Amino acid sequence: MNKKILTKREKQVFDILVKNHTTKEIAQNLNISEKTVRNHISNAIQKLGVKSRAQAIVELLKLNEINL
Repeated sequence: MNKKILTKREKQVFDILVKNHTTKEIAQNLNISEKTVRNHISNAIQKLGVKSRAQAIVELLKLNEINL
């Protein structure tokens, strides 16, 4: 699965999430609502076929979609 699977915005959300920011902080940083942040995270989790944010981060690291 080498193709890029996340939208640009989903990737931005996870790039900030891995830096230990809260949903609220991510929302403020990207100038979007907290609900939109949660939707992006949920969509990414579904696309990756995992059950949690932590599992999503592990998968995205393996796929080189995000960096620590």
